[in-house]
Amino acid sequence: MLFPTIQFAIFFVVVLTANWLLLPHRRQWKLFMLGASWFFYGSWNWRFVFLIIASTLLNQAAAVLMDRSRDERSRRLVLAGAVAANLGIIAWFKYYGFFVTSIINFFRTFGIDVPLPLLEITLPVGISFFTFQAMSYVIDVYRGRETPAPLLDFAVYLAFFPQLVAGPIVRSTEFIPQMYTRKDPRRVDAAGGFALIVGGLFKKVVVANTLAGAIVDPMFASPSQFTALEVLVGVYGYAVQIYADFSGYTDIAIGAATLMGFTFPDNFNNPYTALSIQDFWRRWHMTLSRWLRDYLYIPLGGNRGSRATTYRNLMLTMLLGGLWHGAAWTFVIWGGYHGALLAWERWRTETRARPEPDTPGRRTLRRLATFHLVCLGWILFRADSMGRVGEILSRLLDWGPAPSVTPAVLALVIGGIGVQFIPSDLRVSLVDSFSRLRPAAMTAALALALLLLDGLGPEGVAPFIYFQF
Repeated sequence: MLFPTIQFAIFFVVVLTANWLLLPHRRQWKLFMLGASWFFYGSWNWRFVFLIIASTLLNQAAAVLMDRSRDERSRRLVLAGAVAANLGIIAWFKYYGFFVTSIINFFRTFGIDVPLPLLEITLPVGISFFTFQAMSYVIDVYRGRETPAPLLDFAVYLAFFPQLVAGPIVRSTEFIPQMYTRKDPRRVDAAGGFALIVGGLFKKVVVANTLAGAIVDPMFASPSQFTALEVLVGVYGYAVQIYADFSGYTDIAIGAATLMGFTFPDNFNNPYTALSIQDFWRRWHMTLSRWLRDYLYIPLGGNRGSRATTYRNLMLTMLLGGLWHGAAWTFVIWGGYHGALLAWERWRTETRARPEPDTPGRRTLRRLATFHLVCLGWILFRADSMGRVGEILSRLLDWGPAPSVTPAVLALVIGGIGVQFIPSDLRVSLVDSFSRLRPAAMTAALALALLLLDGLGPEGVAPFIYFQF
C-alpha cells in the first residue's frame, strides 16, 4: 500500500477517524492501531507480518530479561544475543545473496569452485528501519536509559504504520510516552500536517517520478547513449530525485503522525545547503545519522582516542552505514568514500594553523564543493556496478547535443536545489497563512492541490527508493 494511492487515502481516513474515537480508550486504541499497522504492512506480503511479530517478541523478551537481571555478565549476554539475532534477520533477508556471491567470486579468482546455494529470498520492505528501532530499544534498556514497556506498547511502537516502511527512525523514548499524553484534536496542527502531506506528495509524484523517467533512469541504465551535459544533469537530477523521494516519504509520514496527534523527529534539514560533508550528514537522514553516532560510532570509541583511532571509527561507521543501504559493493564503497571525506575534513580542522575566514564568497565555494562531492558519491550509490560508474564518468568528456535536457528537467533540478535556500521563516509564515483559512477554503485548496498533483505527475505510482533498504 503506497502513500500516493487511493487505497492508502481510504485506509488513512478510516484509521484517522478511529484514532480520535478510540484514543480515550487506550487499550482499545492500541489493539486497533496494532491491527491497522499490521494490515498496512501485510498489504505487500502478509507473510512478513509474522516477521514483525517475531521481532517484537524477541526484543521484548530480551529487554525484560535484562531489566530483571542483576548480573552484568548475564545482561551483556542477553544484549549480545538480541543484537546478533536482529543483525542475523537482516543478514538473512538482505545480505545472504551478496555474501554468497562474493565468496563464490573470491574463490573463483583462484580457480576454486565453491558450491554454495544461491537462494531466491524476498526482501521484506522496511526491514532495516524497524530492526534498527528494535535494536535501539534493547540497547537503551541495557544502558538504563529506558525501562521495558508493556508488550502491547512496544508492539504498537515497532509497527506504527506511518514510519514503518522508510522511517524516520523513531526511538521508543520519543514515541511510547506520547501514547500516554492527553491529546485534543482541536489542538492538533492540522494545517501543518496537511501541508507536509501535500508537500511530500508533490516531491514524490511530480519531482522525483518525473526526473526518474525523464533522465535519471535512462542515463544510469545506458550512459553511452548520452552526452556530457545530459550525464551531468542526470547526476544532478538523481541528487534531487533521491532527496525529493526520501524526504517526500518522511514528510508524509510526519504529516500523517501529526494529524493523529503524534510528533516525529525531523529527518531532513536542507541537506544541499551544507558547508561540509560533516554538515551534510547532520542534515541528511538525520535519524539514521544520530543512530549510527549513538549506537556505533560512540561505542567504537568515537573521538576519545588517538587521531588515528578517530579516523578508523569514522571509516568503520560509514562503511557499515553504506552496507546498511544495500547489499552491493557500490554501497560499501559509497560508505567508505564518505568515511574518507569525514576523516579528511577532521584532519584538516585539527592540523590547520588558524581558522579560515568566514566570508560569503568562501561559504559559497564550500557549498559548491560539498554539493559536488556528494553528487560524486551519488553516482556510486545509484550505479549498479563499478564498471557503470567508470562509464558514467568517462561520458563527462564527450560533449555534444543534449536533447534530454529539457526546460522541464532543468526547472525541476534547479527548483529542487534552490528551494532548500528559502528561509525557514518564510515557510512557517506560508503554513500559518494556510492555517488561518476557513475550513471550506482549506478543503478547496487541498482538493485543488491534489488535482494539480494528479495532472502534473507521470502516470503510475513508483515505489519509494528507500523501500528496498
